[in-house]
Amino acid sequence: MAGSERPVLVTGGSGFVASHLVRQLLERGYRVHTTVRSFARSAKVRPLREMQDCFPGRLELFEADLLVDGSFGEAMRDCEIVFHVASPFLMPEKIKDAQKDVVEPAVTGTRNVLGAIDGTPTVKRLVFTSTVGAIFGDYVDVMAMEGNVLSERYFNQTSTVENNPYHYSKTMAEKVAWAAAESQNRWQMVAVNPGLVLGPSMTPASQSGSLFLLDELFKGYFFYGAPDFSFTVVDVRDVAAAHIAAAERPDAHGRYILAAAEMVSFFEMSQILRERFPGHRLPRTRLPHWPVRVLGPAFGLTQDYIRKHLGIRFKVDNTRSITELGISYLPFEQTLTEHYQAWRQQRRAAR
Repeated sequence: MAGSERPVLVTGGSGFVASHLVRQLLERGYRVHTTVRSFARSAKVRPLREMQDCFPGRLELFEADLLVDGSFGEAMRDCEIVFHVASPFLMPEKIKDAQKDVVEPAVTGTRNVLGAIDGTPTVKRLVFTSTVGAIFGDYVDVMAMEGNVLSERYFNQTSTVENNPYHYSKTMAEKVAWAAAESQNRWQMVAVNPGLVLGPSMTPASQSGSLFLLDELFKGYFFYGAPDFSFTVVDVRDVAAAHIAAAERPDAHGRYILAAAEMVSFFEMSQILRERFPGHRLPRTRLPHWPVRVLGPAFGLTQDYIRKHLGIRFKVDNTRSITELGISYLPFEQTLTEHYQAWRQQRRAAR
């Protein structure tokens, strides 16, 4: 596939995952089209401009807006593969109107990309960037899955616009994409469902929710003890590689969870970072559950969230990503260390 004469399209190329994907595609010899919301956002576009310099004539940039019908047609012209990565990820405190800020861009944007695919006869495959949040809404949902193991067989049934709107938006968008794929025979779809995406950022101005999700831990807010929350985790470079494998491997089909088999807790993260960055305000102990239940609401955690996440860990079935996509997951210690270093660099740059 890398030797194909036709270009491939990556939507949202200035994003955390998409910028790594664009880079890996170029390194594999692809001609790449990618979209950004506005060329005027120079800090976000700069890494892509630098890639254009590194790979002359192989990367073309287009402006496109998820909410504008027909916005992706020009960028998609002559493309054989479409990687639909663009989707809003806002921290909960930044969401003022969940339907408008999160759900509509994800679902309407997906419909607009699908419309462009319908109008581009060269497209043969869509690789759709979803999330594990389209498989479960809250951690407690996984306890109802067979063997208490996270599996691609399930769809999120519990999230709503009011409760966990990001997971709801990604669930709805993925369902819209599957419905479109199953209604025709010209192109195929593969979905990738990553966990919490960590690792080095290529975009210094990135506002990715993933890059800042661990802000409170890194800032030392949990210095007196780490709450017993755990995460499904994956390196951004593995996510990019999985997208390419999903495009290149003819037998790739369905959904692929991208995450390590074992969840990682706040406390385990702090142990890794304390060894590498001594003297930083990182927790040395685990917090018992009761102070989290008492004080959690003061930190923006509802009692409902605490009940459905605190102390819950589950196994992740990532077998398909390994056996069918050939993913060999990077060590989490490397991922977290490089993520933390990127976070510190962004903090220094913002001062």
